[in-house]
Amino acid sequence: MERKYPNLCKPIKIGNVYFRNRMFSAPMGGTDITAECTIGRASTAFYELRAKGGAAAVTVSECMVHPETDGSHAFHLDLKTVGSLSSFTYTADAIRRHGAIASVELSHSGQYAGTYLTDKDKKRGLAQWGPSAGVRPDGLEVKELTEEMIADIVEAYGKCAALAKRAGFEMVMVHGGHGWLINQFLSPYFNKRKDKYGGSLENRVRFAQEVLDSIRKAVGPGFPIEFRMSGSELFEGGYDLEEGIQIAKLLESRIDLLHVSAGTYQRGFAITHPSMFVPHGCNVYLAAEIKKHVNIPVATVGALNDPEMMEEIIASGKADVVEMARALLADHELPNKIMSNRDKDIVKCLRCFTCMAERATTSTRRCTVNPLIGRELDGTEIIPAAKQRKVLVAGGGPGGLEAAITAAKRGHKVILCEKSNELGGILKGERAIPFKHEMYELGVTLAKLAEDAGVEIRLNTTVTKEYVEKENVDALIIAVGSEPIIPQIPGLDGDNVIVVNNYYLEKNKVTDEVVVLGGGLAGCEAAIHLAREGKTVHLVEMREELAIDANIRHRPILLNEIQKCNINVHTGYKGVRVTEEGVICVDVNGEEHLVPGSSVICALGQKPRRDIVDELIDCAPHVAQIGDCVKASTITTAIYQGYHAALDIN
Repeated sequence: MERKYPNLCKPIKIGNVYFRNRMFSAPMGGTDITAECTIGRASTAFYELRAKGGAAAVTVSECMVHPETDGSHAFHLDLKTVGSLSSFTYTADAIRRHGAIASVELSHSGQYAGTYLTDKDKKRGLAQWGPSAGVRPDGLEVKELTEEMIADIVEAYGKCAALAKRAGFEMVMVHGGHGWLINQFLSPYFNKRKDKYGGSLENRVRFAQEVLDSIRKAVGPGFPIEFRMSGSELFEGGYDLEEGIQIAKLLESRIDLLHVSAGTYQRGFAITHPSMFVPHGCNVYLAAEIKKHVNIPVATVGALNDPEMMEEIIASGKADVVEMARALLADHELPNKIMSNRDKDIVKCLRCFTCMAERATTSTRRCTVNPLIGRELDGTEIIPAAKQRKVLVAGGGPGGLEAAITAAKRGHKVILCEKSNELGGILKGERAIPFKHEMYELGVTLAKLAEDAGVEIRLNTTVTKEYVEKENVDALIIAVGSEPIIPQIPGLDGDNVIVVNNYYLEKNKVTDEVVVLGGGLAGCEAAIHLAREGKTVHLVEMREELAIDANIRHRPILLNEIQKCNINVHTGYKGVRVTEEGVICVDVNGEEHLVPGSSVICALGQKPRRDIVDELIDCAPHVAQIGDCVKASTITTAIYQGYHAALDIN
């Protein structure tokens, strides 16, 4: 078979272990860490899913090696805790039985102990230890590790690695980046020691070298050790790429794979985890430059999900391995699809941060575009129905498409009706905003998958009560979505007003000075796009804060982008009239102000199309309503409800 992406699909030997391709599943935290810090069954299934999907290696994250000085609620591996070793053994087995190599990330939070606690107040009762004494940005005291404590931690790394090997893991990753303990020793910003572990670069690298020596002694020769480092800390006071190269050279003799990431988690989340506002692969240059100076395989990471880009990275020698996390949440089958030349079927990550926000908020996982994530124990196989039913899906947005695909895979005869001439629903409008183009692509991909699954698609078809009754279906899934909220504000129906949903159709009408009326997520993202085009943008929001509907990971990045774009923000302003000169607003004191702009973008939210739902609710023996027509919500909700609505048809 001729592979479309031969370099990406080529096996690689690291240490004495063979990996089936160059696509690795980067470390991702588990979904159900038990009270004893063992791996819960849901987490085992979570990691197994990526092995099933074809990744060459799957790394379990994070195993904290020294709980005595690291209070983070993460995985621990020891012999004294009942169920600890067995939970790791079952997880390694679940990964390996699908042909992937099981790896575990060995880590220590250092002065950021408590990071993974959902109850953030609890971290105040923990001891935060680091290379140097000081005070964290959040006011918590950091104590300096003694040399005796350092020696104990070094030994703990070796013990933990030995137990990982005993449990069936065939590789370990040492986390030396992102602001955790090893990175704190490497960094001149964190490390102010005067002894053999501080000062010169050779001294600052010593702790990492001792850790790696401890692990090598424990696991023996040929057992792959992967070291994750930040190629540059990318902030003032941290080490730069030039020093990152020197760190890599001082460590390469002790490791088998150098994993080059970027930034420091606590001082640059959006650098370590590139957002939709920056290019894909924006951190690859760090790995590419370091690779020129070392003689071991190098891995790169950071918002990689495009097969052509990843193939070029390997083919051109920028890196030997590409690692993905969010991309393999969005589509765990991504490696299998690439290996079998089905790259057009890949459901791409939107970089919306739902996955990471959910973990921080509820200690679970969810992915906007993959309804299986965090629910793997509920069953990852779509089981054919006992009897074929005739199913009508009303609405071709993301929820309707997901429902149609899933119902068709179960063997039902599925008809999907869309009132417009194009599938995708609300996603259609995202094609006009470059940093949200993957949301538009989602609609295109789901449409292809629906067609491939055998769904009969009828465009320009409005579903009415009469239409459903004429089709005589067994099941009806109502996915008619939402419509824009357009209040009775004088002038809001004028020619200078564009509803944000229709921006892609009317973008040429937008002038150089724009008022975006509505500071929710959609309005903020529209404002950023327009400002990036060089327009003068005024953003008006009646509440005191912007984007309160954005998740807790995406929102800070969004607000920072608004600031960077020099957008004129007017909070506490309520629009009362639209004129040719702009929007007349009243402030909290009732005083009027003109917010100038010859064009106005109306982004005041969405409301469910309940009138259509009410008409159709009794039109079939089995009726389900999903997504925005129930309550204006998110793509996440629509896809999840669509998937399960199709599973519920008997």
